[in-house]
Amino acid sequence: MKKVITTFLLLFCTFKVVSQQLESATIEGETQGTTYHITYLDTKHRNLQPEIEKLLVDFDFSVSTYNPYSIISRVNQNDKDVEVDDYFKVCFKKAKEVWKNTDGAFDPTVFPLSNAWGFGPGKKETIEKAKIDSILQFVGFQLIELKGNKIVKKDPRVALDFNAFAQGYSVDVVASFLNKKGIKSYIVEIGGEVYAKGTDLNGKIWEVGLENPKDNKEAKNPLIANVQLNNCAISTSGNNRRYFIENGVKYAHHLDPKTGYPAKNNLLSTSLIAKDCITTDANATGVLVMGLEKAKQFLQNHKEIEALLIYSDEKGNFNYYKTPGFAKLISEVK
Repeated sequence: MKKVITTFLLLFCTFKVVSQQLESATIEGETQGTTYHITYLDTKHRNLQPEIEKLLVDFDFSVSTYNPYSIISRVNQNDKDVEVDDYFKVCFKKAKEVWKNTDGAFDPTVFPLSNAWGFGPGKKETIEKAKIDSILQFVGFQLIELKGNKIVKKDPRVALDFNAFAQGYSVDVVASFLNKKGIKSYIVEIGGEVYAKGTDLNGKIWEVGLENPKDNKEAKNPLIANVQLNNCAISTSGNNRRYFIENGVKYAHHLDPKTGYPAKNNLLSTSLIAKDCITTDANATGVLVMGLEKAKQFLQNHKEIEALLIYSDEKGNFNYYKTPGFAKLISEVK
C-alpha cells in the first residue's frame, strides 16, 4: 500500500443489459494507493460498489502502514492497548506460514529495512554496512508472536509490514463478499493482483495479460502472455517498477531479510497461480527473493502453486520456466 485513501473516488459504474435476467457490472476506483477494477455478472442488477468500498476502507484501517492510526501502525508503535482484528490475524498467520515455507525469504519484519532503503513510508537513509547490520538485529519473524488478540515482541524495535501481500488478501476479501452475494461469475483486480471465477458474458473463461518485465516506472509494458483464470488467483512480483539507481547501481524493493540488501539474482519476475490471492501474492515475493534455482526447488515442493518465472541469461536475454499446470493456462507467449 503506497498511501492511505480514506475516501474513494467513484470513477464509473456501468451496467450492460444482456437479458432481463442477467447484467454485467463494471466498477472502478481507488484504494490502498492504487486502483481497483471489478466486473461481475448479476441477476439482481445490483450496484455493489458502496459495500465493496466500505470493506476496503475497513481493510486499510487494519493493515496499512501508511495510516498512522491503523492497527498495524499501532502495533509497530508498541501501543499496549491495541488489539488486532480478523484481517490482521489472517495476514499474520499467512505471513508466518510463508516465512517458514520460503526459509525466511519472505519476512514482513523487514519493515525497518524497507524504510531505510526508501521503499516504505519513512525517509530514505544513507545506506552503510553498519546501519544495515544494526537493523538486522531486530529483523526476523521468530521475534514476534500472535497470542489471542495481542502481539508479543521479543524486541520492541520489531515492526511489521504486510504491504507485500495485503493487496492480494484484499482481492480475496472482495471475492468472498461477491460469493456471499450469490455472484457466480466475476473478476477482481486490485493493484495488479487478480482473482477470477466463472466466465465472462460470452461464456469464456476470464483471461488476464502478463507484462514484459523490462524496467519501466511510468507506464505499462507490452504483454508477453495471456493466462486463463477460473476459481483461482494470480499475482506477479517483479523488480521493474519500484527501484532506484544510485551511482550506476540498480536497487530494487525486494529485500533479502538475511542480508538486509535488495536481492541479487537473475530472476526478473515471478507470476504465481493458486486457489487464493493472499497465497500467490506472498509467495511471489518470497520466490523472487530466493532466486531461480531455489525457486524451482520450492515449486517442486509446493504443487498447490503454479508458476511462470522469467529470468535473464548471461547475455541479458529473457528465459522462461513454467510449471506444467501454468503452461496449460497460457494462451500466448511472444
